[in-house]
Amino acid sequence: MLHNLIIDWVISMAPPSPDGGQSQGPGMFLSFIVPMIFVGLIFYFVLIKPQKKQHQEVQKMRDNLEEGANIITTGGIHGTVKKVKDDIVTLQIADNVRIKINRASIGTVKN
Repeated sequence: MLHNLIIDWVISMAPPSPDGGQSQGPGMFLSFIVPMIFVGLIFYFVLIKPQKKQHQEVQKMRDNLEEGANIITTGGIHGTVKKVKDDIVTLQIADNVRIKINRASIGTVKN
């Protein structure tokens, strides 16, 4: 829906050509490219930049993982980190129950 609104807005920004058809020339190109650059900047600052920042924060959290931390995996398993080795994390989820998971499947660290 947002995509359709943006396309309609870009089309409405183009000035009508005097001959009723599509005019050829630098004026038509400029009247199309400037709104497209504007829309691209909006997408970057509204969608891409916040997503990139969130990804960096999650990666930093996973890199700084230490033993004894209480975590929740992306699958919803709650547990305590017992051992961290490369990309494998040993997680204790109950008494005498330990599982190995990938570091990438850690969702959040609880305080």
